[in-house]
Amino acid sequence: MLQGWVIVLTSFAYLGLLFAIAYYADQRADAGRSVIASPYIYSLSLAVYATAWTFYGSVGRAAANGVGFLPIYIGPTLMIALWWIVMRKILRISKRNRITSLADFIASRYGRSALLGGAVTVIAVIGILPYISLQLKAVSNSFTIVLQYPQIMMPQHVGTVPLLQDTALWVALMLAAFTIVFGTRHLDAAEHHEGMVAAIAFESLVKLFAFVAVGAWVSYGLFNGFDDIFTRAASDPKLEPLLAPLEGVAGSYSSWAWLTILSMLAIMFLPRQFQVTVIENTDERHLKKAIWFFPVYMIAINVFVLPIAFGGRLHFADGMVDADTFVLTLPMAEKQELLALIVFIGGLSAATGMVIVETIALSTMVCNDLVMPVLLRMRALGLSERGDLTGVLLGIRRGAIVSILLLGYVYFRLAGEAYALVSIGLISFAAVAQFAPATLGGIFWKGGTRRGALAGLLAGFAVWFYTLLLPAFARSDWLPIGLLEHGPFGIAFLKPVALFGVAGLDHVTHAMIWSMAANVGAYVAVSLIAPAQSADEHRQATLFVDVFSRPDEASGERFWRGTASAPDLHNLLARFIGVTAADEAFRQHARLRGLQWPQDALVADAALVNYVETQLAGAIGASSARVMVASVVKEEALTLDEVREILDEASQVIIYSRQLEQKSRELEAATTELRAANERLTELDRMKDDFISTVTHELRTPLTSIRAFSEILRDDPKLPLSQRSKFLDIITKETERLTRLINQVLDLAKLESGTAEWHDVRVNMRELVSDAMAAMSQLFRDKSVRIEPRLPDRVPSVYADPDRVKQVVLNLLSNAVKFCEVGSGRVEVTLREDAGWVRVDVRDNGPGISAIDQQTIFEKFRQVGDTLTDKPQGTGLGLHICRQIVERHGGQLWVESRVGEGACFSFTLPLRPPRQAVATARAA
Repeated sequence: MLQGWVIVLTSFAYLGLLFAIAYYADQRADAGRSVIASPYIYSLSLAVYATAWTFYGSVGRAAANGVGFLPIYIGPTLMIALWWIVMRKILRISKRNRITSLADFIASRYGRSALLGGAVTVIAVIGILPYISLQLKAVSNSFTIVLQYPQIMMPQHVGTVPLLQDTALWVALMLAAFTIVFGTRHLDAAEHHEGMVAAIAFESLVKLFAFVAVGAWVSYGLFNGFDDIFTRAASDPKLEPLLAPLEGVAGSYSSWAWLTILSMLAIMFLPRQFQVTVIENTDERHLKKAIWFFPVYMIAINVFVLPIAFGGRLHFADGMVDADTFVLTLPMAEKQELLALIVFIGGLSAATGMVIVETIALSTMVCNDLVMPVLLRMRALGLSERGDLTGVLLGIRRGAIVSILLLGYVYFRLAGEAYALVSIGLISFAAVAQFAPATLGGIFWKGGTRRGALAGLLAGFAVWFYTLLLPAFARSDWLPIGLLEHGPFGIAFLKPVALFGVAGLDHVTHAMIWSMAANVGAYVAVSLIAPAQSADEHRQATLFVDVFSRPDEASGERFWRGTASAPDLHNLLARFIGVTAADEAFRQHARLRGLQWPQDALVADAALVNYVETQLAGAIGASSARVMVASVVKEEALTLDEVREILDEASQVIIYSRQLEQKSRELEAATTELRAANERLTELDRMKDDFISTVTHELRTPLTSIRAFSEILRDDPKLPLSQRSKFLDIITKETERLTRLINQVLDLAKLESGTAEWHDVRVNMRELVSDAMAAMSQLFRDKSVRIEPRLPDRVPSVYADPDRVKQVVLNLLSNAVKFCEVGSGRVEVTLREDAGWVRVDVRDNGPGISAIDQQTIFEKFRQVGDTLTDKPQGTGLGLHICRQIVERHGGQLWVESRVGEGACFSFTLPLRPPRQAVATARAA
């Protein structure tokens, strides 16, 4: 089974499956039915943290250090418990400012500094290259090992592979293609890559299944359970020391502490983690699920690490097999071909997931925070005067993806053999940890400045480069090994592995202590000593730190003063995101202001300028957006005193508003019953007149008809039987109409008076809508009207009264069929989940509703008996009853229509029951 062509074919089939999943998710997203709007999909996507390092490297580290692999997973578990405080704040800031990446976040906090964003990007790319090379190394090594089956031969014994025959190179190119297809579909980098997230969530399940499968086989197939493995390990002189968690203060306690801190920072600041946690997040409430789901996943994928590690050491006692490969070589040694193939796919899944997300995040940073700011400032290229720049943006991102992966491959060829998998990963962890002071300080300390953040980043990165990256090249013979043994120029005090004479620590702990000391020290010192913040820095610092206390304040529109032109702003936006997207953005802004664009002219005030800048930030980053907006508007710079005055004023307003809000709540609590009674009396008084007018008219018509036909039947006993039957049929229909009217009046009266009975239960909306359509099927057949249901296989249930909700659906279906032409009519019924709601749409192809907008429709619903159009034989009470039912359940009812294009009546019901419904159910 483990022949070369089988392995290659299986690998391509798996990558093809990922393409299919990503394509399906993107198609669902384009149709408005997102598959990633789920806390479970979100939590699974966070498991991109578990890479080939976890799949292979954790076993290798456990085989050498016992439980020494655990800090890499203890740290994220500790940090994620704080996410509701820390990550929720980062999420809120990012969504409000349309942040596109970690570099964009840091640059935005410190006055939208292009220099700072570029520095973060360079550090991130250099720091992550070792991690990307780790994934390529893992895939290449595992492929090479599997190809040698049934022999167990380590890659270094295979010989040097020619460039064009190197598996790692082709893996890098294939992953580049996949990432380009599903990572650069949208120009707006702040939008969600739904296909990518769905594929990553699926990969999280695959690698978990593969690792648990091999772990269970080793524990209960190769050995007789955990007890057997650990008993044998305890009796082996080579393995017995590994059962002791810690071996000494200098070598282990410090290592555990710093590895835990390092992994706590990594789960926050790895570019791929920031991408899936922040950029791809659709609802910050998903954090609540991730806080417990992600640690459970980490426990599940690590529970078999020690059994596999000790099992491998016991099985390969000669030490000729690399411990990083135990997950794969143990099944191969026992001729478990299918299991070995599953393990290979699991390792491929772990590596590809990391590379795809990481390169998307890094390419966005390279484009928005490194290349675009440089190009926009190089007037010789004329980029700032060019028309449509969408192709340029996409080209930059795609080129960055290919370049990053090829650079990762180059690092793999140059230094990939110098360290084990875990050690390579820790080098990247230490690099991204340098972002922590500037980011965490930026969201909790207003005093942090751009100069301080830049000084801290450069100082920390320099120490990281000197103490971790240079030794990696020295151990790969690309630099003199004497640099490590004697220091530069023979100065032992400056040895990269024992800086300033501090020795006895492992290389990661040593580097972290000095780099964090340099980073934090420079950040705080320069922020305190350097000149005061600029007006822009001070504004951004306040908006970031106080994001929760300013929930309704737009991000910066109060801080802009100048003159601008709406057409110029529209043209600017269209150059970067396309004309269609720019038109939609302007329409959206106009709707928020009660206008219709382009029919109504937009005033180019501070709100519009800030809105356009925010939209641009989603495509080219905050710093570049600021440059481009400044090129088409004439801004009057605010002084720092003016900014402080605005912020102080806003703070006072917030304080006073909170005090007023508290007083208002107290007053409202004291007068709630009186207000409710007065409003009810006013409403009932108004409705009384409407009822009298409507019901009188509606009753008079059938009563007059019944009386007239009755007199005819009585006065003319010789009336032919056919005529008599015809009149009796008319009387029957009028009687039914009268009965229906009386029932509606009684029902509405109960609803309005609050005496109606409610029986709320969990309702399967798909079954309810299907039953309603079945009940109306005869009416549709009689009028030759076609009904087209669009009901998904599965929709979350709602908490409601099924009979009442069914009454709403029946009424809307009846209303729709009345307006359809006989023989050519069509009614489309759609059911879907929509951001915490279940939504039902009933759309017909009738004449439509003339000259009425959505707000007017709402008012019409509130007027008893007022009809939207000349409905044939309608009482006019049905829509009002429907509205009462829907709003009682906490939902909304509305209509959208254009003359000649039919009408669409829609209503929503919440997935969570409203308090009123719960209280009624409890009372019952």
